[in-house]
Amino acid sequence: MSTDTSIRRAAVTVSVLSGFITPFMGSAVNVALPAIAKNFGLDMVEINWVATAYLLAAGMFLLPFGRLADIYGRKRVFVLGMLLYAVTSALAASATGGSFFIMCRGLQGVAGAMVFGTGMAILSSVYGPGERGKVLGLNVAAVYIGLSVGPPVGGLLTQSLGWRVIFWMMVPLSLAVAGIAWRGLQGEFAGARGEKFDAPGMVLYASALLMLLLGFSKLPHTAGLVLAVVGVLCLLLFFHHELRTPTPLLDLRLLLNNRVFLFSNLAALANYGATAAVGFLLSLYLQYIHSLSPRDAGLVLMIQPLVMAALSPFAGRISDRVEARLVASFGMGLSVAGLSMLFFLQASATSLEYVAVCLVVLGTGFALFSSPNTNAVMGSVERRDMGVASATLGTMRLVGQMMSMALTLAVMAALMHGEKTTPAVFPRFMLSLRATFGISAALCLAGVFASLARGSHLKRA
Repeated sequence: MSTDTSIRRAAVTVSVLSGFITPFMGSAVNVALPAIAKNFGLDMVEINWVATAYLLAAGMFLLPFGRLADIYGRKRVFVLGMLLYAVTSALAASATGGSFFIMCRGLQGVAGAMVFGTGMAILSSVYGPGERGKVLGLNVAAVYIGLSVGPPVGGLLTQSLGWRVIFWMMVPLSLAVAGIAWRGLQGEFAGARGEKFDAPGMVLYASALLMLLLGFSKLPHTAGLVLAVVGVLCLLLFFHHELRTPTPLLDLRLLLNNRVFLFSNLAALANYGATAAVGFLLSLYLQYIHSLSPRDAGLVLMIQPLVMAALSPFAGRISDRVEARLVASFGMGLSVAGLSMLFFLQASATSLEYVAVCLVVLGTGFALFSSPNTNAVMGSVERRDMGVASATLGTMRLVGQMMSMALTLAVMAALMHGEKTTPAVFPRFMLSLRATFGISAALCLAGVFASLARGSHLKRA
């Protein structure tokens, strides 16, 4: 397929805009959580589900939609995903009860999966190995700009117009991106057209994630252990099925026979599993413990993604010339340091300056990890497998985020017992926060070793 200038421009535009929308929404909603909780009368555990429902649905459907995009066309799935994102945003904005709102967040996660699983694959299909790092750096920068703008804008909108405006503004923006993709992208970028879709694999995969998350969130109770065991069994059955089906949902050969691909994805899983809950926890910490307004909390939280946005293009260019394992591993080491610093947060003795330094360290570490790691993944596979590679990496990201939120959910459920958010539970909230950051730092440290073990991605490129 011809990749002329207009198609390249359209691919970059839709990738950058979609890369901005979803993280903007996530970071803006994090700042709005106390207001949403007050509106619907949610406790701490239910607040967690506002974020977790989205991540669970996105994680369950990202890999299936990535495969469907490879078979039927990445452009088609991407456009439908943006349209669904607009519809679910309108439904969430109109919600009158907490349960329905959380359900809408789950449906929004399905739409997000359709976008995540195709946007980066379209970009990688258009640009070759020598240019891919640069444009992937632009995509990552867009993600971090969305993360940067989300907290202050979300806080300002929540404080002045109400949290529902955050969802309403996504409707026209999502429709605009769908229109640009439909008109500007020529062809469907279907690298596996004519192959069969692995429906049994999808059921096993989605069931495994659902059972594992529900089980993890209910530990140490017996029901949680049972659900977790069922999830592990579904995961083992999924792997067994995938190794034997001629058209697998996840080609395990990419993992079993491609060292760079395997360890790059494991590093991503550990990195996101360790850091994803930072914005969620610090939003609650700043507004409940430091009594900041949504606007002021958003201004503090924007520090980390601003650093990410500034450094990620630089990191992407470096990864075109230097081994990703060196740059990414150093970045993960900085993330370990940042999480360890957050472990020492106190209810009254910790200054906002200390929180800001922690966010700068975390932002630097994440920027140095993300672009090089993405370039290593996409450069380690053949062009026909880029859709699955993109979706696999996206799945690792979302499953890691699910792990992070499930850990937070489990700790909060164990220490706070679903009580309403009042000053009486703040000491237990601080204990939950420090426990989560301590475990996360240990997980991120394990990810450093996975990153170092991957080898060089430059051989294939």
